[in-house]
Amino acid sequence: MNLLEALVNAFRLPELRNKILFTGGILIVFRLFANIAIPLAKQSALANLFNSQALLGLLDLFSGGGLSRFSVVAMGMNPYINATIIMQLMTVISERIKEISKEGEMGRRRIQRWSRYLTVALGAGQAYGFTVLFQNTSPSILGALDWFQRLQIILVLTAGTVMLMWFGELITEYGIGNGVSLIIFAGIIGRGPAGVVSVFSAHSTGGGLADYVPFIIFGVIALGMTMVIIWVQQAVRKIPIQSAQRVAGGREVGRRASFLPLRVNHAGVIPIIFAISVMFLPTIIANYFTGAPPDTWYYKTAAWVRGNFAPDTSNLPMAITYNGLYFLFTFGFTYFYTAITFDVHDVAENLKRYSSFIPGIRPGRPTADYLQAVMNRVTFVGALFLGFITVVLPIGTAKISGIPHNQMYLGGTAILIVVGVALDTMKQLQTQLVMRQYRGFIR
Repeated sequence: MNLLEALVNAFRLPELRNKILFTGGILIVFRLFANIAIPLAKQSALANLFNSQALLGLLDLFSGGGLSRFSVVAMGMNPYINATIIMQLMTVISERIKEISKEGEMGRRRIQRWSRYLTVALGAGQAYGFTVLFQNTSPSILGALDWFQRLQIILVLTAGTVMLMWFGELITEYGIGNGVSLIIFAGIIGRGPAGVVSVFSAHSTGGGLADYVPFIIFGVIALGMTMVIIWVQQAVRKIPIQSAQRVAGGREVGRRASFLPLRVNHAGVIPIIFAISVMFLPTIIANYFTGAPPDTWYYKTAAWVRGNFAPDTSNLPMAITYNGLYFLFTFGFTYFYTAITFDVHDVAENLKRYSSFIPGIRPGRPTADYLQAVMNRVTFVGALFLGFITVVLPIGTAKISGIPHNQMYLGGTAILIVVGVALDTMKQLQTQLVMRQYRGFIR
């Protein structure tokens, strides 16, 4: 009743009701565009490709099923996410950009504008890559294209990404929750029923109750992983903070105790996106050499990559190597992205500026070193968790349930995204309700 009561209370407030309806309307429009396929694509050839490429299925996950249909929004939010990550990297590399990022609202708007320009460039490059990839598949998805047809496809795909970027920013500004995350969330939820039905149809043999056993096992595992993901997403390491007595506004402010929360999974799902991009890069490059002379070394190398560099290949040593690399990339990118987004030196400097300190730790450099040591231990757990979700869980679930992991629509990554976005959106809704003296549904 608490959840329903909170939603009823939210809809009683005109401002909050308009935000919820606006967000829902934008997500519905996104789902409509995700079902508008580019006419030149052969859907049967697309289905064959996605059934044989597990990583393409993960990229399709982030586009809400648009890539498997080669729709107007086939690339989803990937170019925008990559552009945002690159700009975050630039704040570490370039002192000038780091200074701009600290200029408040004006600095944030400048970096956001640069991210938009970079999104267009990355979107056009990625659209060209997918066009070439789909031309060189066997059977061919797009067939022979002249330069004008290829240009049309690139422009349409790039425009679709720019449109989704705009949708995400509209939701963030005028709706509820983070727009980019909600669009990915809506894509996963929107194509969920069709994905489950297609997998069930593929494995149904008319054997009665025996057909349901793999799905019951998968459902139990998914429910258990949902509970674990909620626990990990909510887990924080609390660092005690003590504020010294100081003068503010002409009066003395007494000492008070608080804490600095360090999230176990501080990086979220971003390391998985990094790892997918790196692991899929050899396959993309290999497809460029499909039309090369068969007796050349690069043609043979490309053919070997296409046949062996995959998580579910029949070549067992290669499958172990592939999944091991996938795990290591996910693990390493978790540390990398956490170090970028959580600067211990900035945190230590801010604590010192506001006359706060960690009991037993001197302000300044010792505080930064202490926070770095704690964050390294916390991130180790988060990195193991993400590696388990992306690599170990799908393989283990496939072995137990008998459903191939490239057909698992609601895998660990999907559950992680859905749960993470749902929790963040619920917290934002709770904040809005608390501000208006309503009781939220997260206690």
